[in-house]
Amino acid sequence: MSHEPTIRLTVAQAVVKFLSSQYSVLDDDRQRFIPAAAGIFGHGNVAGFSQAFSQYADEIPFIQGRNEQSLAHAGSALAKASGRRQTLAVTASIGPGAMNLVTAAALATVNRLPLLLLPGDTYATKRQGPVLQELENPQDADLTVNDAFRPVSAFFARITRPEQLVTALPKAFRVLANPAETGAVVLSLPQDIQSHAFDFPVSLFREREWSIRRTIPQPGDVDRAASVLASAKKPVIIAGGGVHYSEAREALAEFAESTGIPVAETFGGKGAALSDADWALGGIGLEGNPATNRLVAQADVIVSIGTRLTDFATGSQTMFKNPDVAFVAINIAELDTIKQGAVAVLSDAKLGIEALSRRLSAYSVPGDWTTEIASQKADWAARRNRALDPDTVFDRQAPENAELAIPDTDAVVTQGQLIGLLQEHAQAGDTLIAAAGGPPGDLLKVWDATDDRRCHLEFGFSCMGYEIPAGIGVRLADPQSTGRVTVFIGDGTFLMNPTEILTAAQENLDITYVISENHGFQVIRRLQMMKYGQQFGNDFRYRGDGDPAGLSGDYLHVDLGEIASGLGAETIRATSAEEIRTALNDTRTTHGPVAIIVPTVPLVDLPGSEVFWDVAPAEVAEQEWVGPLRTEYERGLEDQRWHV
Repeated sequence: MSHEPTIRLTVAQAVVKFLSSQYSVLDDDRQRFIPAAAGIFGHGNVAGFSQAFSQYADEIPFIQGRNEQSLAHAGSALAKASGRRQTLAVTASIGPGAMNLVTAAALATVNRLPLLLLPGDTYATKRQGPVLQELENPQDADLTVNDAFRPVSAFFARITRPEQLVTALPKAFRVLANPAETGAVVLSLPQDIQSHAFDFPVSLFREREWSIRRTIPQPGDVDRAASVLASAKKPVIIAGGGVHYSEAREALAEFAESTGIPVAETFGGKGAALSDADWALGGIGLEGNPATNRLVAQADVIVSIGTRLTDFATGSQTMFKNPDVAFVAINIAELDTIKQGAVAVLSDAKLGIEALSRRLSAYSVPGDWTTEIASQKADWAARRNRALDPDTVFDRQAPENAELAIPDTDAVVTQGQLIGLLQEHAQAGDTLIAAAGGPPGDLLKVWDATDDRRCHLEFGFSCMGYEIPAGIGVRLADPQSTGRVTVFIGDGTFLMNPTEILTAAQENLDITYVISENHGFQVIRRLQMMKYGQQFGNDFRYRGDGDPAGLSGDYLHVDLGEIASGLGAETIRATSAEEIRTALNDTRTTHGPVAIIVPTVPLVDLPGSEVFWDVAPAEVAEQEWVGPLRTEYERGLEDQRWHV
C-alpha cells in the first residue's frame, strides 16, 4: 500500500488548489495558466466554491461578475490575447447560471480557445428527491441540464466522486494546453460533491508545467507543398489565427518578402502582416476588401496557414475562380489541412512557414503578378481613404446616397469615418476589439493593424455580447501595458449585454467603449434588404398606430450614455469629427472605463467586397420583389465549386 503523504480537502478546495499551481510553457516562456477565477455564486456553488476561492484568495484572485456568459467570454478573450497560454476558470451555480455558460463554451470551442468552466450540477447522492432547478428526465435518471455542454466542449467530465479529480484534472489541462484540441473544458460538479472531503495525494498539487508543443512538419509534406508552389504564377497566402498563436508573423513577413507572395488575412488572422508592405493585402472574403478578393479569384495556388477557411473566407466556395487552382494548407489540426483537397502540411504555423521558406529560397513570383498586386492595392487604397476620411462632410443629397432613404438623425459622420478617426488615434500597443454586427467586418476590410495597432476580432462564432467582457480579458492579458484597449460596438450589441462595464469599473480597468449609434441591427438589415428586399424587425423603432406587421414608428429614445454612466463609465457623447478626436485624446490615459457614444449615419456602408454569400432568399413568396432576389441568388450558385 502506498504511503504517499495526503492532504484532506473538499473537492472544491482541491480544484482551486490545483488551479493555482498550473503553468503553461511555450518556448521556455512560463506563465500562470489560470491567473484568476471569475464567477457568480448561487445555491449550487456557494457552499463549495465560494468557500474554496475565499480560502485560496491569496493564490488565485477572484473576479465578481454580472453575467456568467460574459465572464466566460472574458476568459476566451484572455486566451486569445495571450496566445492561448492563459485563461480564466469560471464558476456558476446550477440551472440558469450553468446554462448561461453554454454559449460561451461554444464560442471557445469553435475558436479553439482554452476556457475552464466549473458549473455546479444537481445532487449526486439523489437522496433529496428533485431539487431546485433540476431537470427530470423519465428515460435517463443521470441526465442533467449540464449535459448540454457535451456537444460544445472539447472535454467534459462530471465529478461524482472526490477521487475522480486525481485523473480528471490532469486530463482537463492536457486538453487546455493542446492547441489542436483545445476549447471549453467543463468540470461539472454536483453541489453536494463540492463540499465532500477526501485525502488527496500531496503530489497532485505540486507545480506542474504544461508544454504548448509545436507540431514539427514532415519533410515529405513540405517537399510536396514546395513542388506545388515552385511552378506557381499567381500564388496567394491566406493567413489565419494560427499565425498569431504560433508567433509566426516575423517568419511570415520574411517568407513573403523573399518570395513576393501576397498575404491575405482572415478575421482571426487580422494583423498577421507586420507592416504595410507590398505583399500585404488585408482582409479576404465576404467582409474583405475587393482588391484582395480580385487577386484571390485569379490565384493559381492558395496557401492557407492556420485557418479553418469558413464560408466568409471562401465566399461560400465561390472565391477561387482559377480553373487550375491548387491548394496547400499548413495547420496543426488535420481536419483543416485537408480542406479544399489541399496538399497537407500538419505543422505549427511558424515551423511550417520556416520549412517551406527554406525549400523555396530561390523562388519569387513573376513580375506581372507583382504588378497586378500593386495595381489592385493602389486602387483599393484610394477608395479606402475616401471612405474613412473623417473631414469629408457627408452629403445626404449626393447621387450615390439617393437610393438609401437615409433617416434624419443628428449624425454627421458615417461608421466608416468613425473608424477613420479610431485609426488616426491608434498607437502601437493599442488593441481594438469587435465581434458581431457591422464593426468586425468593417475592421477586417479597412483597419490597418500593422505597426502593432492590434485588432482583436472574434468571428468564428460571431457572438453578440462578447465585446464588452472581451475588453476585460484583453486587459488582464497584459495588465501593465500602456496601450489603450478599445471596444468598438454598435448600439444593438451594446444594449444586448452592457453589464460588464460595471465589472471593469469594479476592477478599475482602463477600457474605452466606442458605441456606434445607428439605431438598429444594421448589418443584418443590410443582409435582409439583399435577401428579402424590405426592412423588417431590425430598425430600433416604436410600434406605430395600426402597425401589426412591423415596427415602423419613430426611432426608440434610448440614452446609451445614461446606461454606461450608470454602470460606472465616464461618458461622453461626441457628434462631429473634432468632438470625437477630442474625446479619444482626452480619455487616452483615463483610469477606469470610458464610454464614447457617437451617432453614425444609418444605412451607409463601406464599399462592398464583391463576394457571394450563400444565404438563400425564399423560393416561393407572395411579395413580388422576392422573385428577382431569388434569381440573382441562383446565378451566384453557378460559381460554387468544391475543390477536392
